[in-house]
Amino acid sequence: MDDVRIRVLSEHRCHLGEGPTYDARTDTAWWFDILERKLFEAVVSTGETKIHDLPMMASELAIIDDARQLVATADGLYVRDVASGRMELHTRLEDDNGTTRSNDGRVHPSGSLWIGTMGRQAEEGAGSIYWFREGELRRLYSRITIPNAISFSPDGGTGYFADTHEGILYRVPLDPLTGLPTGEPTALVDHRGGVGGLDGAVVDAEGRIWNARWGAGCVDVYSPEGDRLRTIPVPATRPTCPIFVGPKLDRILVTSATEGMSEAERSADPQGGMTFLVDLPVRGQPEARVKAFAS
Repeated sequence: MDDVRIRVLSEHRCHLGEGPTYDARTDTAWWFDILERKLFEAVVSTGETKIHDLPMMASELAIIDDARQLVATADGLYVRDVASGRMELHTRLEDDNGTTRSNDGRVHPSGSLWIGTMGRQAEEGAGSIYWFREGELRRLYSRITIPNAISFSPDGGTGYFADTHEGILYRVPLDPLTGLPTGEPTALVDHRGGVGGLDGAVVDAEGRIWNARWGAGCVDVYSPEGDRLRTIPVPATRPTCPIFVGPKLDRILVTSATEGMSEAERSADPQGGMTFLVDLPVRGQPEARVKAFAS
C-alpha cells in the first residue's frame, strides 16, 4: 500500500456523511450530513470548506448547469441556486410518506438520475429506487431496505445497485441513451455474511467499481465481472461513499459516518465522520450533468 496516501479534507465529524459529487469546472466537492441537514462545499485543491444549513434532510446533489443544482431530499427533488442557496421544489418524491427519506443516487451518462429512498429508521423493505429525467419520475425497484452503490459503467450500458441490508451488489443492463433497464438485475457480488456492508460506489474509466464498505473501514475495488481486485483501508470505521476528484480525476474523496456509534465507539474511531482524500493510481470518470428540464 506504499502507493496510497490519505489525508483529511474536512475534520468535521459528520453524523451521516454521504452523497459526494464533484464539479471539475470549479474544483469543488459537495457532500451531505444527511441526519444533521448540512450541505458541505469544499475546494479540493485548498481544502477551504463551507457548510450550508438545509431546511430538510438531503442526500444527493447533481449538477444541472453552472448556476443550478438538483438536490434529492426527504420529500422531493429541488433546484438549488448555487449563488444564493435558494431551493425550489421541482418534482415530488414520496412526499406523502413520512416514513421515508432519500438516500444514495447518481447521474447516468445520459443525464438521467437514479435516486433511492429508505425508511428513516431503516424499516425493512420501505425503500425504492427511481429513475428521473426532464421532470419525469419512474419507480424502478421497490421493497428495498437501504439502497446503495448506485453507479454506472462508462458506456452507460450497465447499472449497479445494492441493498446494504441484503448484502448483494446487482448489475442490470441499461439503455445507454436513457439509463432505463432493458433486462432484469442479476447478482454480481454476494457479500452476505461478510464483514461490513456494501455502501456507496462509483465506477472508474476502466469500468472498475469502487465500493465503500460500511463497518469495515475500507473501499473495495471490483472488476466488472465481480472479482475483488483490491481493498484500500481508510481511517474511519464507517466509510459511506467514494467519488473521483481533482483535475485529472486521479484522487478519491471518501465520506464517512458516526451514525449508530456509542460514545466508546466514537472515541475508538477518532476520525470517524471525517472526509478524506486518497491519492493512488486511478483514472476516474467525470460526473454527468442531470437533465432536469425538457430541452
